[in-house]
Amino acid sequence: MRSRGRLGEIQERIKRLIIEERLPPGAPMPTETELMERLEVSRNSVREALKALQAMGIVEIRHGFGTYVGAMSMAPMTEGLSFRTVAGHYRGEDSLLQLLELREAVETGLMARLAAERGGRGAGAEQLAQLERLVDRMRQEAEDGQVRAETDRAFHSALYAGLGNSLLSEVLDAFWDAFHRVRTDLAELRPDPRMTWQQHAAILDAVRDGDMPRAEEAVRAHFGNIRERLRSSTSDAATRQPQFDDSSITSAASITPQRR
Repeated sequence: MRSRGRLGEIQERIKRLIIEERLPPGAPMPTETELMERLEVSRNSVREALKALQAMGIVEIRHGFGTYVGAMSMAPMTEGLSFRTVAGHYRGEDSLLQLLELREAVETGLMARLAAERGGRGAGAEQLAQLERLVDRMRQEAEDGQVRAETDRAFHSALYAGLGNSLLSEVLDAFWDAFHRVRTDLAELRPDPRMTWQQHAAILDAVRDGDMPRAEEAVRAHFGNIRERLRSSTSDAATRQPQFDDSSITSAASITPQRR
């Protein structure tokens, strides 16, 4: 227990070093020898601390080249959300529904912020043009029988891009990644492509008119439809044998119970 506490202390000191020296993502870190001298710890302690920080995305170890400040992405958050959702689901919890409701709470809450940022006028011309292109693409995809997840994601990203908050965009992407990585493992939602297109078109119409209360209601209606399909498709899912594709959190074809 004491060694774990010591390791955590070394990690904190390395993080403090990055902050104090204002090192940006991709910047080279001090060498192992330099860290040993500055932190007054062993080489093994430095290596263990750096490995733990790499798992968090704080540093990147490039073997043969050195250690660099990491991209500090939301990947660890996405992994944690994905695994928690899958594990909770097979324990009989409504974890996928909870994740959906988390996305809904964030996105509907942002509509008021979007209105405030634009003085109640909604989106700007460039943003509207991008949303219109995406809705038109959805219409074409719906006519072909399926709205692509990438198009849906791009619409939601573009909707809040005008807020100019990169951290917010990363969090929304993390929620999206976590939900869609486990959705295909846990439930078959079978969305109606025409309804998907029409619901996004309704959001666009409200945003174009600067009617943010109506836009918020349109977003709620969109999530409400997903929620109802999710509830109907997962009623017996927790009793099924877990199956995962290669893009899932487990990266395994299936989970086979061990014989005792």
